[in-house]
Amino acid sequence: MTRATAVRAVLAVAVLLVSVYISLTMSPRLGLDLQGGTRIVLQARDTATVEADRETTDRTLEVLRQRIDSLGVSEPTLTRSGEDRIIVELPDVQDPRQAAEVIGRTAQLTFHAVEGPAVEKPDEKPDEKPSGSDPTADPSPTADTADPDGLTLSDEQGRALDLGPARLSGAGVEDATAGFDAQGGAGWSVSLEFRKDAGQDWKRLTGEAACHPAGDDRRRVAIVLDEKVISSPQVDPSVGCKAGLPSGATQITGSFSADEARDLALLIKGGALPVPVEIVEQRTVGPTLGAAAIDASARAALIGAAATALFITIVYRLFGALAAVALGAYGVISYAALVALGVTLTLPGLAGFVLAIGMAVDANVLVFERAREECAERPKRSLRSALTTGFTKAWSAVADSNATTLIAAGLLFFLGSGPVKGFGVTLAIGVIASMFSALVIARALTEIAASTRFVSDYRNVNGIARPGAVRTWLVRKDPQLFRKPVRWLVVSVALVAVAVAGIVVRGVDLGVEFTGGRLVEYSTSRPVDVETARDTLAAAGFGDAEVTTAGDGDLSVRTGKLDNDGEHALRTALAEEGGETTKVRDELIGPSLGDELRRNALIALGVAVAVQLAYLAVRFRWTFAVASVGAMVHDVILVVGAFAWLGRPVDGIFLAALLTVIGYSVNDSVVVFDRVRELWGANRRTPLDTIARRAVLQTVPRTVNTGMGALFILAALAVLGGDSLADFALALLIGICVGTWSSVFTAVPGAIVLERNAKTPPPAPGKRKGKGPARGRQGASRRDPLDNGARV
Repeated sequence: MTRATAVRAVLAVAVLLVSVYISLTMSPRLGLDLQGGTRIVLQARDTATVEADRETTDRTLEVLRQRIDSLGVSEPTLTRSGEDRIIVELPDVQDPRQAAEVIGRTAQLTFHAVEGPAVEKPDEKPDEKPSGSDPTADPSPTADTADPDGLTLSDEQGRALDLGPARLSGAGVEDATAGFDAQGGAGWSVSLEFRKDAGQDWKRLTGEAACHPAGDDRRRVAIVLDEKVISSPQVDPSVGCKAGLPSGATQITGSFSADEARDLALLIKGGALPVPVEIVEQRTVGPTLGAAAIDASARAALIGAAATALFITIVYRLFGALAAVALGAYGVISYAALVALGVTLTLPGLAGFVLAIGMAVDANVLVFERAREECAERPKRSLRSALTTGFTKAWSAVADSNATTLIAAGLLFFLGSGPVKGFGVTLAIGVIASMFSALVIARALTEIAASTRFVSDYRNVNGIARPGAVRTWLVRKDPQLFRKPVRWLVVSVALVAVAVAGIVVRGVDLGVEFTGGRLVEYSTSRPVDVETARDTLAAAGFGDAEVTTAGDGDLSVRTGKLDNDGEHALRTALAEEGGETTKVRDELIGPSLGDELRRNALIALGVAVAVQLAYLAVRFRWTFAVASVGAMVHDVILVVGAFAWLGRPVDGIFLAALLTVIGYSVNDSVVVFDRVRELWGANRRTPLDTIARRAVLQTVPRTVNTGMGALFILAALAVLGGDSLADFALALLIGICVGTWSSVFTAVPGAIVLERNAKTPPPAPGKRKGKGPARGRQGASRRDPLDNGARV
């Protein structure tokens, strides 16, 4: 065993031990569909200047969504009910009371000049006293009308102060963070960073206050949150009159606990509510999926993962079995990371996690296929040498494909919100864990095995010493795939036209997350199990209805658009099982994936595609980048069009599947173009269509084997997973088949056509971005990789 192999083995064992410890000692956060949670109903209230109408309530909902994200609650559900109510459903909240308190705060932050202590007004009647003038009065903050533009509020010590009009609001704050000052002894505080214009307002405000002598109340600046003074510091004596504090930042200090400082920071950062809200109801709700559906999905996932491991073992024998062990380690590491980061696990998320196990085999397949090529080219070389070269040559494809995915994940996290942000976190964890399992764990296991005499001597055992059957057949047939590349593009355009026709003619059946619908709660005279209620409603034609328990045994039914006749039919179906059924709530609800969330998701996706395009243009060629992105758009349109023709709903689960298809499509294209770049650099005078044909034939085994690994899991989920995952599995089945097709017959022909008009010269010989050993004589580096050197 070499030193490098020993280091990888030790690192793998250490990471696995930590992951196992986390998995056994920490509990996962489960989503609303698996565990249920807390439902809070908020009533928006009018103010003197703003009416709580539909538009204002929608803006309030988006501010609440940002607050909930800052609270660390993932995968919440927020919907507008009627014109002025908001339903918030929070999964796995540790302290529902604290969450409700933070969510319901208006959080109107303002900054005021202090005009001095509050004084009794001469025209006041003897029995009337301003707020704060009576030392026995309640020190809770109240506003007076002494100044039509100002306030009279109590400071932190309970002294009443007259404040000037608001000079700065929370809208001018760019960032707010909670911190602990251990050296200065100030305890917990909140640091604020102002936007550029607001920073100038802050400078003027503190400069005016600095014109008063030290110790004078007028040298103070009051920071007010919801008409309560939370801090009123004196401007430092070193600050000159009219000079002000130029830093564009300040700090709110006070007797804050850690939780109070964090809550204050997230309230300020999340922004003020356009209108105040009042909690009118808070109750516990059950999971949206029943135990039977969850068990069926879990069994399907296990069967699919076992089938994938068996398939890889059959194809690559001993090394395939070792790769399957590495995949198991990948699952443990990924799960531990999700639990440690507090990611909320939903059923589609868990299904995507299992699917990622199947797709994580991709890096191993790339390495094994490269090693097979080395063994075929030089049969006498040692198995370990061929394996090392396989890892070296596969590195650029692995790095580029995973880099594009990480770019997308990062942008989805930073620019998206809600479920899109959660998908970005899960995707990034999966990519990093898969690279670790393939390049560290699997490499350590295979290198140790390759060093043993038994594996080296018996070539049929290791699985890479001989070429696979697919590669052998393709090399023998040598089909002329790209002699006329335009015909493949015509086929792709025709498929896109059919998909667009389905979208236009049949329309896209948007789910309740996008369109809103109706929320009805029923009380039954006989207890009805949730599973029974779901089956009953499905038999009555309400298969898309979401049924949960609410409160003390009531049934909550959420559906799409439902008229009164439909509601009557739904209630009649429930009455067959529950006896007398009484409607206790009936509300129209808005979409949980609102306009702003959808807009943010589209912006994040658009920026991710643009950055991926730029990355691929730098790493490869602009023609390859455009062809890859074009193939990805082709795949998205075909998947959406297929769902339109099939009449399947496009909902949040479909959105997660579509994002997965996008990542898979780009990965497939990157692997093919990585081989094109390598072969073209070594054979610069060979026509590109010939180079592309050879590259495709060499990478087809990888494409087929990786796709099969994912298809086994998806087929199990589709057939055995029940209705809850049927659409998720169907979308991905279509997406992977379409993505495999487009990476070969859309991206490659597109690049060939674009290169006909491109003036960029072919890649320089050996100008690959990875590290690799020098290859023999100078002439050997220019040899066609398909040429074994023999001459007759």
